[in-house]
Amino acid sequence: MVSSSHEALHRIFQQDPGLFARAARHLGVAFPPPVSTVELSTDLTETQPLKRRVDTLLQMNTEDGSALLAVESQGRPAPDKPASWAYYLSYVYAKYRIPPVLLVVCADRGTAEWAARQVDIGPRQWCSLSLRPLVLGPDDVPVIDSPDDAARDIPLTVLSAALHRRDPGADAILNALAKALKGLSADDENTATTFIELTEQGLGATQAAELWRHLMAVDLSFFQSQTAQQLRAEGRAKDLLLLLGHRGVEVSEEDRQRIVGCGDPDVLGLWFSNALTATSTAEVFASDGESGADAG
Repeated sequence: MVSSSHEALHRIFQQDPGLFARAARHLGVAFPPPVSTVELSTDLTETQPLKRRVDTLLQMNTEDGSALLAVESQGRPAPDKPASWAYYLSYVYAKYRIPPVLLVVCADRGTAEWAARQVDIGPRQWCSLSLRPLVLGPDDVPVIDSPDDAARDIPLTVLSAALHRRDPGADAILNALAKALKGLSADDENTATTFIELTEQGLGATQAAELWRHLMAVDLSFFQSQTAQQLRAEGRAKDLLLLLGHRGVEVSEEDRQRIVGCGDPDVLGLWFSNALTATSTAEVFASDGESGADAG
């Protein structure tokens, strides 16, 4: 699983392109919902060795016509980015002859403020090109802490969790999202596991991520697919390593790989119980109930 929160902030629009129109309303901009979308190549390379790659590029077809949506996930201010963004928009417009929109998604308020500035390109006497990104930051997407509201728009709730991951309201968002996912039917299991993965990616290395892994291990235990099993196992492995670290138990690289590589949530749960009192990893792994389920 890709762990970078960068991925979630643009991949969520691949999962649900209509999220763009719904989220843009919070910016005071009305875009019609797409009736169809086409995912385009994100490689904007023109000649070697220069390579330019936008995070996500979608062709949004609406009743009013078509537009290109370029989504960039931005973690911090970068002085060279506006020039790259201007290149992206000019290139895709020249290539596809479809008007483009740049959406920059930022989980950091300072970065969102920086990204929202209009950049005028040209000499003092004449502006040849103006870059005007649409920016979604923590202050632009509401805190969705009601299970009913979360169930009505799960993709927007995933985005809300990612953007508010360091805010006090993050726990309430995640609890609401977990309940909304639990309400999905068995036929929607693949959709649920996709949003579970995107949420974990979007939370990054925050305390909210630990809560999410706990919620997934407990509240979504009814999901039985291989993906769901893997997600629960990964969460339990991280919890086990965190517990051993807090207790000062030395973990070798071999032991770490054994824990991370174990795909059985039950075995990991047993090891976690042992770790509550163990003084070494040998005591963690030693148990009469271990039957080799973690082997291989």
